[in-house]
Amino acid sequence: MTKAAEADFLVVTAAPDSGVLDDALLAAFAENIPTLPAADRLGDAAVQYAIAPDMLGIADAMADRFHDAPIDINRVSDTARRKKMLLADLESTIIEQECLDELAKTTGKEAVIVDITARAMRGELDFEPALKERVAMLKGLPESTLQELYDDGITLMPGAQTLLATLRRHDVFCGLVSGGFAFFAQRIADKLNFNRFQCNDLKLTDGVLDGTVVEPILGRAAKAEILTAWADELGFSDSDVLATGDGSNDLAMLGIAGMGVAFRAKPAVAESARYRITHGDLTALLYLQGYRQAEFA
Repeated sequence: MTKAAEADFLVVTAAPDSGVLDDALLAAFAENIPTLPAADRLGDAAVQYAIAPDMLGIADAMADRFHDAPIDINRVSDTARRKKMLLADLESTIIEQECLDELAKTTGKEAVIVDITARAMRGELDFEPALKERVAMLKGLPESTLQELYDDGITLMPGAQTLLATLRRHDVFCGLVSGGFAFFAQRIADKLNFNRFQCNDLKLTDGVLDGTVVEPILGRAAKAEILTAWADELGFSDSDVLATGDGSNDLAMLGIAGMGVAFRAKPAVAESARYRITHGDLTALLYLQGYRQAEFA
């Protein structure tokens, strides 16, 4: 049996330019987890360890011993490790903001809208009614407010440009799927060269938000359905897909993807996901797939 068929990898990532994964920390890993093989450095912010599938509990042992270190530890299989398709959430994943929360700052209803958003993303509220309730509070906002927010208030998540450029260079199909709105999703998809996007949309009357969302509303179940539909269309299986997001409405798609990564996610979402990135930026998703920093676009 070849190494590729029998190897798993323990991937340790940190924030780029943090200097966390220095030689001293790697030495501490080796001292405290004596069954670890030699480290293979993927980049300044990532190392991996090739381990046998029967080395059970090693990731948990490392996480327990180094729980205070700002690192993420994930165990991945070498089988079909590099995915053929990315499906990414938009808000608090590809961009740093929640657009509804940012728009709320112009309405005088910021506190209540932000609270509803937080509860919905934690899974305490059903997504669809929570979305409708928040959008209703935006009634009367001019469309120009959306453009002002995009121009002045929307920032890309660190690592987003490198993630997309690298995957596109390697012929990976990149899709953006969001419970947020087309006004922002289309612009971000164009900026980062996503192949496709699908999301919700706000109804406008004479250039003003009318307080409703175009039906049908894209929610938690829809994201998983889109993943499967797009993969089928492209001739991929769900196992060929890397999905990433941060909220409870991302859990279904994270659960069916071959590599479903909770990225800087709400605690309940992180607990439920098989793969988690808390400290690193979006380039950690490249390291999980075995890309080396020298391959980054």
